Amino acid sequence: MPTGYYTHPAFLLHEMGHFHPECPERLQAIEDHLISHAVDGLLDHREAPAATEEQIERVHRPAYVSELTSISPAAGYYQIDPDTSMNRHTLTAARHAAGAAVAATDAVIAGELENAFCCVRPPGHHAEPDRAMGFCFYNNVAIAARHALAAHGLERVAIIDFDVHHGNGTEAAFRDDPRVLMCSFFQHPFYPYSGAERIAPNMSNIPLPAYSNGMAVREVVETIWLPRLNEFKPEMLFISAGFDAHREDDMGQMGLVEQDYAWITAQMITVARAHAQGRIVSCLEGGYNLSALGRSVLAHLKVLLEM
Repeated sequence: MPTGYYTHPAFLLHEMGHFHPECPERLQAIEDHLISHAVDGLLDHREAPAATEEQIERVHRPAYVSELTSISPAAGYYQIDPDTSMNRHTLTAARHAAGAAVAATDAVIAGELENAFCCVRPPGHHAEPDRAMGFCFYNNVAIAARHALAAHGLERVAIIDFDVHHGNGTEAAFRDDPRVLMCSFFQHPFYPYSGAERIAPNMSNIPLPAYSNGMAVREVVETIWLPRLNEFKPEMLFISAGFDAHREDDMGQMGLVEQDYAWITAQMITVARAHAQGRIVSCLEGGYNLSALGRSVLAHLKVLLEM
C-alpha cells in the first residue's frame, strides 16, 4: 500500500507577515526536495478536505471555535499574541490542516494507505482546547487522534511529538485520558515553558537541555519511549513531526540531523507494525530553516516509504 501525502493550496495563502518564520515557503522547500530526489512521484497525493465543526469540537470548545470565526479579518491581520496572527485565509487553511489529519486517519484505518504524511500549515500542537498560540489555531494531531477514538472506535492511540517545543496543546487535550499515550522530548527550559512539571500518568514527555544531540534523543527513545509504547500497545500512532530540533534551525538549540529523524521514524514503524497494523499518520509541525526542513522531511518520508 502507498504512503499518502495530504496538502492543499490554502496552506500557501495563510501568512503572518513578512519575515515571519512560519511562512508559505516552508511547504515549497519540502516539495522542492521531494521532487529533486525523485520521491514526489512515489507518494499518493491527496487534497486535504476541510474538517467539520463536529470534528474540530471534539478537541476545541465551541465558544473558542466561534471566537476564531468572529475575529477572522476581512483584510490585513488580527494579532492573537506577539507570534501568532490571522489573515483572511488563516481559518480556511487551519480547517484544511485539521481535515488533512482526519482524512489521513480515515484512509489509513480503511487500508487505502499504509501510512500518511500531512504537509500542512498552520501547525497545531500548541493550540489548546480554548486558546490559539505558538503559530497554531487548531490542534491537527489531537483532532485526528480524537477522531480515531470517536469515529472508528479505537481504544488506544499514541501521539509522538519530536518538535523542539513541548506540545502543550496536545497535553491539554489528553491529560489523564488513559486511551492516549503521549511521548515527546523537547528543549527545556524553552517556549512554552511547560511539560516538565506535574506530569500525568499518560504522558511520557522528556525535557532535554539545550544542545542535546541525536545520541541523547536516541537514548530517550530506546530507554523510555519504546518500553512505554510496547507496554501500551497502541492501535494507531500519530506523529507531531516538528523538525526544528535540527542543529541548523535557529528556532531552537538542539543538535539533531536528518539521520536522527529517519531513525526515530524507523522505531515508530516497528512499534506500529507490532501493535497497530502499521498505522501511522504524521503531521508537519515546526521546522524553520528551509534547507534543513526539506532534507529532514525527505528523510522522514523515505523511511515511511521504505526506501
